[in-house]
Amino acid sequence: MSAIAMQKRITLSMIVKNECGRYLEQALKKHREYISNAVIIDDGSTDRTAEECLRLLEGIPVKLVRNRASRFQNEIELRLQQWEETIRENPEWILNMDADEWFEDRFAGEIHRLLAGEQADVLCFRLYDFWSKEAYRDDEYWQAHHYYRPFLLRYRPDFDYRWRAAAQHCGRFPENILELPSAKSELRLKHMGWSSSVDRENKFIRYMLLDPKGEHGWREQYLSIMDEHPSLVAWSE
Repeated sequence: MSAIAMQKRITLSMIVKNECGRYLEQALKKHREYISNAVIIDDGSTDRTAEECLRLLEGIPVKLVRNRASRFQNEIELRLQQWEETIRENPEWILNMDADEWFEDRFAGEIHRLLAGEQADVLCFRLYDFWSKEAYRDDEYWQAHHYYRPFLLRYRPDFDYRWRAAAQHCGRFPENILELPSAKSELRLKHMGWSSSVDRENKFIRYMLLDPKGEHGWREQYLSIMDEHPSLVAWSE
């Protein structure tokens, strides 16, 4: 069987908003190396984010949906929209990424070989929260990289997907997908959204406005965002 015949169809599913000048270009240049198509929800951008998505993914089929007004204040509504628009494309594998996330370099060369022999329907990865361009945070409040979480899902139309109905932190996939067979991958995921002081301050303000009591998340973690001396670990590819 040829390498092309072995390749699985990977649909990139992503929500974006005002991403120009941030991490979108680097993320999409990485993803276009292995995806078959993309479903992108532009959640009320006031810049040229939508146009940049089309430019950066030129030559790849893109379904672009533009929300006139942002739905982020009720995240479950936005995630359900993303899900419904994605499954309408009859995906084989769904890769659910934020606009400030991409995998380490070896992912592009290994993912299709991995999927060709994969029996599981859910692939879980470790996500590293970068606090600078070269280092990730590792302390009591930031330990995502110690756990495996689902980012890649083989879509099963006959499965009864159920969502966690929460205004914030509802999850990017239905909450019951781990009832399906799952596997862990040692390929690592880089989250760059905390890697500048401006990003951190903006996110801190947003969480304090949307969830000031920590009812949908962890208030102590929100407060730790502004820690001036976090524990950082240098990244190595």
